[in-house]
Amino acid sequence: MTEEREISHYLCIGCPMGCRLEVEESNGDIVEVRGFSCRRGEAYAKQEHVAPQRTVTTTVRVKNGLWARLPVKTTAPVPKALMWDLCDRLHEITLTAPIAMGEIVLPNALDTGVDVVASRNMPPQNE
Repeated sequence: MTEEREISHYLCIGCPMGCRLEVEESNGDIVEVRGFSCRRGEAYAKQEHVAPQRTVTTTVRVKNGLWARLPVKTTAPVPKALMWDLCDRLHEITLTAPIAMGEIVLPNALDTGVDVVASRNMPPQNE
């Protein structure tokens, strides 16, 4: 049986260094991670290679608010594959002011166990 080795490249965002990482894989198993300057880089490369995740930030519509859009974000990273589906779901939401920063906008987003919360206060238009 021939051992096929594949190398994937990533740019680390685990710290400000921005290391260029290489993950070497053989038969579905990670053999080696190269290019990291700190342990966070090694952990980031493994996570990114196996199951990439992202914190999602976007905006939702607001009625009667001082501004027309409210910035929102996930309380934890979600699988990268669900990112666009989550944005589509958030695009359907319209909130009514007032809204407090940290208020849950979408609980258990797409059954991930992660909530989407308001990133700022939104006072009503008439204040």
